[in-house]
Amino acid sequence: MSTPEIDSLDTLRQHIRDFALARAWERYHTPKNLAMALSVEAAELLEPFQWLTAEQSGQLSPEQHEAVRQEIADVLIYLTRLADLLDIDLLDAAADKLAINARKYPVDKAHGNALKYSAFQPDQDSPE
Repeated sequence: MSTPEIDSLDTLRQHIRDFALARAWERYHTPKNLAMALSVEAAELLEPFQWLTAEQSGQLSPEQHEAVRQEIADVLIYLTRLADLLDIDLLDAAADKLAINARKYPVDKAHGNALKYSAFQPDQDSPE
């Protein structure tokens, strides 16, 4: 079987739809089941990194890199299928979320640290 040419999220979504349809998997591909499967695949993405140091995790062997590549593909496939069923445009959702995050994490306060956005907000209980 040849690898399909996929050049956009729309093309990927259609290939995943066709793949599921050809196998009569629609009844299994409920939002709940897909969210659960996505969580499992995201957890499997951790396995190649287990017990590696931070430095080692950036210098994967070819075998480790391929394992990570495969798990990332699984995550993307399940995420794309879930978004398709819920009629969520992934690129629009990502753009919206980046704008929200830009407001939560202004450069002047977030640059060079990993504090949660709530650390930048005034205390809700104290007067300003």
